[in-house]
Order: sequence, then structure tokens, then C-alpha cells
Amino acid sequence: MDRTSLGAAVTARGLGVAGPRGWTFRAVDVAAAPGDLVAVEGPSGSGRTCLLLTLTGRMRPTAGTAEVGGLPLPRRMAAVRRITALAQIAGVCEPEGALSVGEHLRERVLLCRRFTGGPRAPFRPPAEAAERAEAALATVGLDPDALPAGPRTLARDLGRPESLRLSLALALIGGPRLIAVDDADLKLGPADRADAWALLRSVAASGPTVLAVCGEAPEDADAVVTTHGKETADAFAAAGRA
Repeated sequence: MDRTSLGAAVTARGLGVAGPRGWTFRAVDVAAAPGDLVAVEGPSGSGRTCLLLTLTGRMRPTAGTAEVGGLPLPRRMAAVRRITALAQIAGVCEPEGALSVGEHLRERVLLCRRFTGGPRAPFRPPAEAAERAEAALATVGLDPDALPAGPRTLARDLGRPESLRLSLALALIGGPRLIAVDDADLKLGPADRADAWALLRSVAASGPTVLAVCGEAPEDADAVVTTHGKETADAFAAAGRA
């Protein structure tokens, strides 16, 4: 991936999202410089995925302030969506098991319609998108020809490490300034977990800022911690502040 797409700074203070059953997450602070890797740590159900969706302009915050690449949320949600990408978020953005790796890559190249220089700039030509796909595969260390069935390997036949690499490659093709990755360490043993974090660091080093949800962040990682939404709501209710 070229470095014409620089990472986006991310700042948030007191950020929260409330729903019909209370707070999904609340009082979250984030400070990430362009090209940083930030771990979003917390138990399942603590609002980690919703935080990713909020910081990428896919979910409207109900408390606090946030900016991504200098774009304030929620006022510039559409603009934030244009400079961000999602990776392996279940039910939102994840490889389709019945499609092959090659089909996923070709589809993403065809759908690559981000502007290069603002709303009046021309669309990227297919050749440039194809070059970005090759660069993305190199960045994540995924060689489709080395898979069991080559590029025809189905996504459902990939192991967790290879599926993460594919998801990141698909996200990189659009040249985002921020990539939000869900469940980065889900169902990974110690060795694969270490490899996953090394991969995420290399992606961040290639340009984009990376936010990665995990069950447990590495000791040397910058981390944002979310608390369980229901527990947060109950605590504020008990204090008479919900």
C-alpha cells in the first residue's frame, strides 16, 4: 500500500452510545496519532464493536465528543465513513464463506469507488485498484496462490489467521486512513495471537491508523478499555445519574 493515504488522528472524550436498554458504552476516551495501533480491550458485550462503528461514522454517538482525521462526529459522519474501513465485523463486514478468496478480491476491486481528491475528483481507475489489491496482499502477507486451493479457496475454509489477513487486505484496498478490526484475537492460541498483533503493527506501519478489538491487549500496546454496558447503566442508575 502506498503512503499517499496517511493515517487519521482519532480523539474522543466522554464518548458514549445509549440505546433502549441503557448505555452500550459510556465515558470512553481515545487518543491516537496517525498510524497508531490502538487495542480496544474489554469483555464480550462491553460495547467494543459499537465503539468501532461509532468512530468510523457508522453509529451516532449520544454523549461526548470525537474527531477522526479532523472531522467531528456526529456532524461529519458521512465524511468519516469515506476515510475509514471495517474488517471482520460479524454481521456487518466479514468474508462471505461461500465466496473464494479470489472472488472477494475481485469484488472489492470492482467496488472500490472512493474518491482520490475530494467529492469532485474522478474515480480511481480499475488498474489503480488492482495495484492497491496487490499491495494490500503484500502488506498482510497473504499469497492466494499458496492457499490449499489457490485463489479458489473458499473463505469458510480459511483458518482464523488467514481470515484475518484476508479481511485486512480487503479493507486496505480502498486506501482508508483508519481501519477498525473486530475480534482480532478471537479463538487464537498464544503463537497465533502474537502473529496477529505483529500483523496489525505492520498494517499500521504501512499508513492507516488501526483500532483493533481484543479480549486481552498485549502489554506493550496502547489500549482503550470498555466496560460492560449493562453494568455501566446499572451503576449510573444506582447513583441517580442514568
